Amino acid sequence: MAELIPAPAAVAHPPVGDFLLDESTVIDAGPGTEATARWLRGTLGAVTGLPLAPGAGDDGETIRLRVAPADAGHLGPEGYKLYVNGDDITIHGGGPAGVFWGAQTLRQLLGPSAFRRAPVEPGRQWRAPGTFVEDAPRFRWRGLMLDVARHFMPKDGVLRYLDLMAAHKLNVFHFHLTDDQGWRVEIKRYPRLTEVGSWRARTKFGHRASPLWEEKPHGGFYTQDDIREIVAYAAERHITVVPEIDVPGHSQAAISAYPELGNTDVIDTSSLSVWDNWGISLNVLAPTDNTLRFYEGVFEELLELFPSEFIHIGGDECAKEQWRQSPSVQARIEELGLADEDGLQSWFIGHFDTWLTARGRRLIGWDEILEGGLAPGAAVSSWRGYEGGIAAARSGHDVVMCPEQHVYLDHRQDAGADEPVPIGYVRTLEDVYRFEPVPPQLTSAEAGHVLGTQANLWTEVMEDHARVDYQAFPRLAAFAEVAWSALPAPAERDFADFERRMAVHYERLDALGVGYRPPAGPLPWQKRPGVLGRPIEGAPPNR
Repeated sequence: MAELIPAPAAVAHPPVGDFLLDESTVIDAGPGTEATARWLRGTLGAVTGLPLAPGAGDDGETIRLRVAPADAGHLGPEGYKLYVNGDDITIHGGGPAGVFWGAQTLRQLLGPSAFRRAPVEPGRQWRAPGTFVEDAPRFRWRGLMLDVARHFMPKDGVLRYLDLMAAHKLNVFHFHLTDDQGWRVEIKRYPRLTEVGSWRARTKFGHRASPLWEEKPHGGFYTQDDIREIVAYAAERHITVVPEIDVPGHSQAAISAYPELGNTDVIDTSSLSVWDNWGISLNVLAPTDNTLRFYEGVFEELLELFPSEFIHIGGDECAKEQWRQSPSVQARIEELGLADEDGLQSWFIGHFDTWLTARGRRLIGWDEILEGGLAPGAAVSSWRGYEGGIAAARSGHDVVMCPEQHVYLDHRQDAGADEPVPIGYVRTLEDVYRFEPVPPQLTSAEAGHVLGTQANLWTEVMEDHARVDYQAFPRLAAFAEVAWSALPAPAERDFADFERRMAVHYERLDALGVGYRPPAGPLPWQKRPGVLGRPIEGAPPNR
């Protein structure tokens, strides 16, 4: 019996026989399921060597994909029913996405070898065991944030992570494209953003307290066609890509390319380069009309590339020292009738909330956008704990829960000395499995504003995809179950059963080539001896 992750709502193995996939197996794709049929043909066809041709076959020959009619029940757009017996395999989805998630479950039923890219057992018989699964997600936002600004991940790596997300039924890819250390998306009207802003001269190796440097340029960016490809690839997998352009802080890369964006009456912004260190840069955007027009130009091109409902504008960790020192900024605060610099940041965010709303989009930002008053209509990524999300939900704003103390996957996985570049609190596989996205303080009406949850991968100390894999997995599998499955309260969750199912899931990850952290600890090549991190001792605050 296959061990499914994330755990479905209901699963049974009636005595109905297995379905044998062979040369006669066809895929009968109903309206709205064509993308899933293509995906099945590409993945299962590649690993089985079978044609899986389109068409309607006889008994024992057909994989049938259907979007259920609206009056067929309570599946919801991402819910599905999967039936496997000796006569056929049928996936009914409440919408096209539901059919796709059912196909992901079918892949798991076929065993870990189904996660490879080519046949490894010539002549093998591929059997799906007789199974009935009924399933639907708990949350509509099941996200993963990938920071490609600190360490650039080439396009093929991004596409690979979209496949890994799909295999775990995650459906929102938060694409952190800009920061102090690099600008990663082509903006045609501002070419210096990538000509200058996408490369730094060197890179700190380890936490910012580390004395080690990698003395070579680091960078890269995605062309607009790269972005279109990524967005289309994600859409085929029913994943929404939410781009992030961070303002008004975390903007030194942009200022290095266009110095007029910075606080020129405080420092010589023409001397700035893309930042080579970690932390919070004091070089932030000047709140001028020129800056607003510049970023409107950036967002105009961005909206053409990303059809997502939400656009993330960051808004976090905006150092206000330069604003306090700048005569022109102080005059701007007075001109606008604002109380202080927090009010100025709120005004800045509010401008883009209004701008995006007028174009049919919604602004989302980190919970600092609450400071100085939350922009009307904005949603909040609650990262500093639960408090920001609670405040936002109680004010009627939508929330994505991603508290750093629980689901920042750059945080270390063990307290042992072998953990590579240890950052933050210890967050074990079990800790992530017991994470609860909805705070108990919220009423049911307030909890309705929790769109879902998201795990975040900040890459300051993840220099390549192998390090990203190590930090993400296996914890992302636990997170995916939290985001998808209707689990009991954290203390009542059956972690032993999850570990039992993970024993099979590790084999799937092996087949996918994922460099996860083994349960016994890091392998020799996964360690980074002597590279300083920033461990925080004790249990994280649950607030």
